[in-house]
Amino acid sequence: MSSQIHSSQLAGGTQKAKTPIITRALMVFLGAMILANIAHQMNQQMIPLYVQSLGANVQQVGLFFTVTSILPLMFQILGGFISDSVGRLQAIAIGSIAGIIGYTMYVVAPNWQFMIAAQSVSSVASCFVSPSFQAYVAEQSSEEMRARTFATVDSIYTVVGVIGPTLGGLISQRYGYRQMFAIAALLYGSAAVIRFLMAGKARREYASGAGSASGAPERPTLAKLSRNMKTMLSLVLAGGVITWLFIADGVSDIAFTLGGRLEPLYYGNIIGLSNLQIGSLLSILNVTMMVMLPFGGWFADKAGERAGLAIGHLFFSGGYVLMLLSKRYAQFTIVWVLYGIGASLLSPAYNSLISKAVPEKMRGTAYGLFSTSLGLISFPAPYIGGLMWRTLGPKAPFMVPMLSSLVLAPLLWIKLGRVQGRAETAVPEDDPASADYDDRRCEPTDGE
Repeated sequence: MSSQIHSSQLAGGTQKAKTPIITRALMVFLGAMILANIAHQMNQQMIPLYVQSLGANVQQVGLFFTVTSILPLMFQILGGFISDSVGRLQAIAIGSIAGIIGYTMYVVAPNWQFMIAAQSVSSVASCFVSPSFQAYVAEQSSEEMRARTFATVDSIYTVVGVIGPTLGGLISQRYGYRQMFAIAALLYGSAAVIRFLMAGKARREYASGAGSASGAPERPTLAKLSRNMKTMLSLVLAGGVITWLFIADGVSDIAFTLGGRLEPLYYGNIIGLSNLQIGSLLSILNVTMMVMLPFGGWFADKAGERAGLAIGHLFFSGGYVLMLLSKRYAQFTIVWVLYGIGASLLSPAYNSLISKAVPEKMRGTAYGLFSTSLGLISFPAPYIGGLMWRTLGPKAPFMVPMLSSLVLAPLLWIKLGRVQGRAETAVPEDDPASADYDDRRCEPTDGE
């Protein structure tokens, strides 16, 4: 549903200044997100190991993640556009159907080739959920506290990364991968039921006239999608904030995707860590984020988003330096603490800048476009990472994100400082879509 729908329905229709950041209805929404993503975090570190256990070698694991990125690329923009048109809760409910199917396929997978289909279908869920979630949070915040709102929500949300990875590592180590996926499927199914109920309640309220007419769901059309994409393209090419975020994220996505999917294999095959230890590293990252995200949001609001982005990249670069030098589990825990601090600075600054630079009614499309474009740029990266591992050694894929973050830190500080010094408008004045969005501007209130 649109932003005004969410504002009146989930936040009680009160004014922004009088509404708490996290309302009771939003907590229910977050509760379902947390339940679903505990399931997701249970398998995130284990999927490379599961694929390997089904007969794939390291290069084939890289190929697996390259091939499974195809289907999400086809749906990310569409998912964000549908979210803008029919509503956030409805889009999330649609995505949850794909998630249920994907988890079922995980459990019954007979070989690693079948897992390609399972992973592809499951990943479609995030194409609908992720842009809806990010756009919804933006709509519940004031501009001057945008980063802090993202940080507060993310801080609560990171409980999924505290519980999920360790739980997944423990269950897979003691009982096996299929049993782990079966438990994850039950958790995800429970979250999907809550999402379906929330979407159904919203739909009934609109049908009864309780919802706002101006914020009612709209029929998605190709013409509207074309207008949205034209506006987004103009922002990407304008040379402003969106341009440099796009460039920086493209470089980061390539660099981190080269080694990110292979990192569990490095810990297991090269260092000799157990599944429980590998899973616990992601939990350590999320504990760090839970603590540091409120500071990251405050820092971005007070010092500026470019400061959060620049310093965040420096922490990631330092983390990768230590990762390449480490040999013991205790050392890797420090590595993931550094990752967590970096992510806590990057995430609220990044989300805040995007939400400020695009029209409110296009935020879902914007987040979907960024994900799709960056996914296209980094599409072959997992396979290339596997080739680098085989030909140059297991440490080679991880040197790329270390160097890219070291370069991006001063680049973003300089470039964003220049473009933010100019007054920018979210929609070009000659864009034919601007009148359409001005007529239907929403009034948000406070409070995957």
